[in-house]
Amino acid sequence: MVIASDAGPRCPLPMPWGWFQVLYSGDLAVGESKPLRYFDQDLVIFRTESGAVKVLDAYCPHMGAHLGYGIRDQAGGGSRVVGESIECPFHGWRYDGEGKCTHVPYAKNLPPRVAKGEQVIDCWPVREINQTILVWYHPDKIAPTFEPESIAEAQPEHPDWSEFDIYRWDIDVHMQEMAENAVDPAHFLFVHGTDDVPDAEVLEFEGVTRRGFLKTRNPTPKGIIEGAIENANTGPGLSVVRFSGIYDTVLMANVTPIGPELTRAFYAFIQPKATLDTLGKTVGKAIIKNICQQMEEDMIIWAHKRYLEKPMLCDGDGPFAKMRRWYGQFLVSGN
Repeated sequence: MVIASDAGPRCPLPMPWGWFQVLYSGDLAVGESKPLRYFDQDLVIFRTESGAVKVLDAYCPHMGAHLGYGIRDQAGGGSRVVGESIECPFHGWRYDGEGKCTHVPYAKNLPPRVAKGEQVIDCWPVREINQTILVWYHPDKIAPTFEPESIAEAQPEHPDWSEFDIYRWDIDVHMQEMAENAVDPAHFLFVHGTDDVPDAEVLEFEGVTRRGFLKTRNPTPKGIIEGAIENANTGPGLSVVRFSGIYDTVLMANVTPIGPELTRAFYAFIQPKATLDTLGKTVGKAIIKNICQQMEEDMIIWAHKRYLEKPMLCDGDGPFAKMRRWYGQFLVSGN
């Protein structure tokens, strides 16, 4: 007997395109390579001896070995990086960051495409900014149409702001479902147990950017402290949130699709360096703990909800239609 099932995707939307974080800069040393799995594809990342970061499709076009897994003295790590190229662990062929074969150690007659200096492996646009490594994804392999923005507080060895306090989660959700939280102030009361619904003072959508500004009321032993949450997106993958009121905190909250319904969240908290050893140890840590708790509360909802194309909204809900129109520019149908 055949039983009808609705076990299709919970969110029938394609993965969005744009710039997405794959690692922090400190995760990849000079001469190191690593396998990656993002965008439903296998990739390899390596940092050349000159310090440049390169990302290629994972599989060697010679005999199909994965370029991200080393053997012998490289066992347990990535493949060898030699100069500006990565070396295949299977037969020693080498490829540069543009996907051209730079060396075949035993061939007297090179394959025609290698001899012509043609690209033989797809390469991915990369930017290293804000102490993160970003990769450009577009299902149609269109070149980057915008650039990531520099975040002042995230610059290395900043005189006024701390080093990153880093957290990562892999979440069973399509990225758009996460993005809609930004225009959903009512959920703070019911999911996170806040004392009230924060007031959305600003909500702007312009091109590939989105900006929001919420006023908050924070109960403390000394009474209510007025605060604010300013959040901004550049494309669907990159966002920065600035919390003020009790203790200034900057959060780089970047999200990247591993697959259509599996998303990796990279959270990096930055706080004032001058008070790290005083208020930072108490109030600062409490703020980070609370934000991480909110993420884990959201994850329960996201992991089990279903996307509704036409949700039954009421007048107290946020501007979901505006958010979906903005987010829709990053979704290519048919992919």
